[in-house]
Amino acid sequence: MKNSTSRRTFLAGTAAAAAMSAFPAFAQDKPKLRFSAVFSEQDIRAEMMKMFADAVADDFVFEGYYGGNLFKQGTELVALQRGNLEMGNIAPQDISKQIPAWSVLTAGYLFRDADHLKTFFASDAGAEMKKMTEDQLGVKVLGPTYFGVRQVGLKPDKQITTPADLAGIKLRMPPGDTWQFLGQALGANPTPMAYAEVYTGLQTGAIDGQDNPLPNVENMKFYEVMSQIVLTSHLVGYDLLTVSKKVWDEMGAQKQARFQAAADAAIAFSTDKHLAREKELAESFKGKGLKIYEPDVAAFRRHVQEQYLASDLAKDWPAGMVDKINAL
Repeated sequence: MKNSTSRRTFLAGTAAAAAMSAFPAFAQDKPKLRFSAVFSEQDIRAEMMKMFADAVADDFVFEGYYGGNLFKQGTELVALQRGNLEMGNIAPQDISKQIPAWSVLTAGYLFRDADHLKTFFASDAGAEMKKMTEDQLGVKVLGPTYFGVRQVGLKPDKQITTPADLAGIKLRMPPGDTWQFLGQALGANPTPMAYAEVYTGLQTGAIDGQDNPLPNVENMKFYEVMSQIVLTSHLVGYDLLTVSKKVWDEMGAQKQARFQAAADAAIAFSTDKHLAREKELAESFKGKGLKIYEPDVAAFRRHVQEQYLASDLAKDWPAGMVDKINAL
């Protein structure tokens, strides 16, 4: 009797152990997707990633890390390449550091607006650039994540119509040669200054203006020390939603289709919300007494692109790429 009871106890224990060991195996059937971004959890793009995560929940376990908590800004690409990260929100400037030809996609007045940006990445020319990241970096670009257009904000009450009107204007640009070149190409006198110092710089007259998307102008209260916003739209701000090529290749065609469709829908949602916010802010700033107007954007675009094409920055650009993008 004792032996029989012991045997039943052993068998029951063995069955329970087998069930417990099977549970983790079942739970691990879905691959993990770790996503890293420098934007905060309050950002519209964080909402975008929640929408994406919900759409791929049947195939993957999504883990989102925001505010640079997992990887610092600029290090996400290397983490993807090393297999320490499955997905990332990557700046095109970071890709251009490894693929110089990609610097063309960071140039001023390359893209006209969010729709032009989307159209390019869906085009044959866009496919050519995306293939470079797959072949050379092992990273799949799912699409561009738009976050606003940079506009010129000024303290002096001077009407700006063409680049010539910015002559002598001390325009704060982020530190770095490429940013300073953009300020110069706009026709201004570019002045490097830390982002946190811009409000005081405008207040004291150390600078005459700054360039940022309208949501940044609101967040930093630059509108309090400016008289006007010139809608130059000189740089369409975007990053890239990316996934490791290794992860992508392991999906299979059906999962890839679902994955890309989820990314497309989430990016479209985010873009629409950003565009609506920009429109709201333009009206809000008018209500605060700022002049908001559009200059001769075609003249600005022509002048800036001529400056870029005549510079050393363009030596690595794919032949004819600017013309292809302009024609879209």
